[in-house]
Amino acid sequence: MFPDDPNEVLADLSAELLSKSAYLSGSMRPQTQQSVSELVRTMNCYYSNLIEGHRTTPREIDAALQDSYSDDPKKKDLQIEARHHISTQKKIDSGELSTDNPAGGDYITGLHYDFCNGMPNNMLVITNPDTGKKIDVVPGQVHDGEVKVGHHLPPEYTDIEYYMELFEASYNPTTLSKIKSIIAVAASHHRLVWIHPFYDGNGRVARLFSHAYFLKIGVGSSLWSVSRGLARTRDDYKRKLAAADDTRHGDTDGRGALSDKQLFEFCRYFLERAIDQVEYMTTILDPKMLEQRILAYCSYEISAGNLPKKSELLLRTALTNGEVKRGEAAQITGYQERRAREVLSTLINKNLLVSAGPKQPVRLSFPSHVADRWFPKLYSPE
Repeated sequence: MFPDDPNEVLADLSAELLSKSAYLSGSMRPQTQQSVSELVRTMNCYYSNLIEGHRTTPREIDAALQDSYSDDPKKKDLQIEARHHISTQKKIDSGELSTDNPAGGDYITGLHYDFCNGMPNNMLVITNPDTGKKIDVVPGQVHDGEVKVGHHLPPEYTDIEYYMELFEASYNPTTLSKIKSIIAVAASHHRLVWIHPFYDGNGRVARLFSHAYFLKIGVGSSLWSVSRGLARTRDDYKRKLAAADDTRHGDTDGRGALSDKQLFEFCRYFLERAIDQVEYMTTILDPKMLEQRILAYCSYEISAGNLPKKSELLLRTALTNGEVKRGEAAQITGYQERRAREVLSTLINKNLLVSAGPKQPVRLSFPSHVADRWFPKLYSPE
């Protein structure tokens, strides 16, 4: 279930990911991290669905989170799907969906149930490509018939329980060292997709599972997402997943039924993509550079009459301090109390500042309509 790593290539990549992820997690105020987490959940959903060929724009996703849906039934279904994805990841991030062993079969079926339950009925039906028979996808239930995914033939449904028990025992993070557990995220990602326990939703569940596993071992965080890296190289992702399905090539290719060399290559690819995404988020979240982009945005929007003057002072303070107490708005802007409240209210109405309640401090927010200007290439598929 783990590839041979005689030159410790995967171990070195794991150590690099551990170090860079820790640096990113300690680089900003907790309140700002909360807002970034909300942005990353939308980003993760966007890219995970993109891998599946489901294109939903960030603004459509944001609209769905506000209970606003397209009149186009197909777009509405995709918006509902996106909302389910974000809801499930939010539960992972908050600890509501947590476990000592994310590789456990009950946890994985629970992810599938949480993601699929309540989805539009037409999105919970698949068609057998050979027979044309319609098959219902039951949330949280492993498939009970033969399936084929492209050229991939998963294990027979009668063997799923055996493989899931082996999966759970092999990738239990409580039995692994820190470095080994990081490699386990990569290896288990492929093996879960290979087992293909559900009729549908396996790819998205696997990516949610990997996110949960990273969080559990203290390497991942809600500040970055490997899905972006996988989606931006989705041809490589699919090709390397498929290659790792191969049976072993001779006696020098491991001892199991599947190719050890191809699993190694997938793990190297997966960890390199994770490192790439941590580096990207570290760059775009650099406080000084982010402040410059926010100030440039404010300068343009104020000149265009879309934001009141002194808006940049409140946004910059929220970035620097993590939050702004409402009573401090006049001091920060230099305006009289009434005018300062008007500026603050405008920023709240535009969702650039948010709070837990009408009298609570405000923190910076990152809505989709500023994402491209504050975070270059965040939603660039290539």
